[in-house]
Amino acid sequence: MTAKRSPAARPSSPSRRAPQPHLEEQVFLALWRTADALTRGPEALLKTAGLSGTQYNVLRILRGAGATGLACREVGCRLISRDPDITRLLDRLETRGLITRTREQKDRRVVKTYITDKGLQILAKLDAPVQEMHRRQLRHLPPAKLRQLSRLLELARTPEGAPPPHG
Repeated sequence: MTAKRSPAARPSSPSRRAPQPHLEEQVFLALWRTADALTRGPEALLKTAGLSGTQYNVLRILRGAGATGLACREVGCRLISRDPDITRLLDRLETRGLITRTREQKDRRVVKTYITDKGLQILAKLDAPVQEMHRRQLRHLPPAKLRQLSRLLELARTPEGAPPPHG
């Protein structure tokens, strides 16, 4: 009679072992972990103002657009993280009085979006704390390394076959 081995004691067959990740996969996972670690703090800070990261991003985009505002589709294109339902996102911000929207007279299909004074006030209160949080998160890296990291990340976002970003 032969002794049976428990499943845990069996040698792993090649089909049971996970393949070793390629370098590209290792880098992707490192970026994902880093993004998760670095977004936790800002998400908690933004939550104190009743904003999600995407809502904050919309307000910053509209502040940058100034008095000319932006078409809703343009706001959606400029988001850091794509939101499939930009209309509902803008509805929530408008309900809170942080943005306004108006239909263009020349082309009634175009709806322009503007930040309100209330939205600007919220951003003004968040500017210094957000900047300080970013400094704390990355202060262990010298400026030359931060510039290098920024260039490498921009290059990683460049679509295959596209010319590399300038800078």
